[in-house]
Amino acid sequence: MAGQAVDDRIGLTLADFDFDLPAELIAQHPLADRAASLLLHVQPQALADLHFADLPRLLQPGEVLVFNDTRVIKARLHGRKPSGGRVEALIERLIDERRALALLRTSHRPRPGTQILFGSDRDTVTATVVSRHDDLFELAFSHAVTATLDRCGHVPLPPYITHGDTAQDVERYQTVYARRAGAVAAPTAGLHFTAELIETLRRRGVQCVFLTLHVGAGTFQPVRAEHIAEHRMHAERFEIPAQTAETVNAARAAGRPVTAVGTTSLRALEAAARDGRIASGGGETRLFITPGYRFSIVDRLLTNFHLPRSTLLMLVSAFAGVERIRHAYAHAIARRYRFFSYGDAMLLERAGR
Repeated sequence: MAGQAVDDRIGLTLADFDFDLPAELIAQHPLADRAASLLLHVQPQALADLHFADLPRLLQPGEVLVFNDTRVIKARLHGRKPSGGRVEALIERLIDERRALALLRTSHRPRPGTQILFGSDRDTVTATVVSRHDDLFELAFSHAVTATLDRCGHVPLPPYITHGDTAQDVERYQTVYARRAGAVAAPTAGLHFTAELIETLRRRGVQCVFLTLHVGAGTFQPVRAEHIAEHRMHAERFEIPAQTAETVNAARAAGRPVTAVGTTSLRALEAAARDGRIASGGGETRLFITPGYRFSIVDRLLTNFHLPRSTLLMLVSAFAGVERIRHAYAHAIARRYRFFSYGDAMLLERAGR
């Protein structure tokens, strides 16, 4: 399996992945047209300022484009304790019909047996804290969790988006090809695609295939360890269909590029890698990709711009090279690109290709 020893990361600190970003460059709303975003093509020796609609001409017939078809659930719940204290729950994953793991924001750390009330006084759902698993709490609900989320939940917008979720967010914080419900954050590189653009890619001969990685609540958690080797990733579930594995493996055997749409697709592919091939099936990954990682599957990465000091910035730095990413981000800030989930995109060529 491709990867790295922890020793490769010992000298890296959070300060190596920091940058100053003007607040006005944080995109608060999506563009009217998904494919109208800018696209920065980060090449080994050059940067090219393009539009996302230019993507088809950058990909060759026979190239494989791997999408993550996870679907965002309304995972944020606003509740209260019987005493009246406010509680915010972010559902991380479903355990079964009436149990889930969640991040909880409350004035006092809840203990087992603590009850949380969701919904109105006339239509109340009760969740009881069962136990704690690191940062997550196991909750037992009085009603089905999925029905509770459908009725009471909110779109789990990232904390840097300052408005509450709206009808626009219900539609746009979701890819057009989202199919399998279970994510608490969108695979944001995919937000730029329209059905028409995907059809254009297919007509060009690009092979579009899908996998599923349910983005977990850990994507919102900051890296708290100053030395990144001490950081521990939350586990995320993924599944790779047999057809996707066969298509990717055939492309690699023939020397045709594999492009991951988003860091989630990349992590699933690399987590499933064995001796330069990927295996179909499901699993969990805590794969933490930082500079020094040896990629075995992905040749190109389509991604958005990521937060300072984040695991995703570390991943793209590993993929394209630390200095190339620093230069690309400085260029994007100077050119007034829009950042983060509703922002613009980059196409990265893997360092050393």
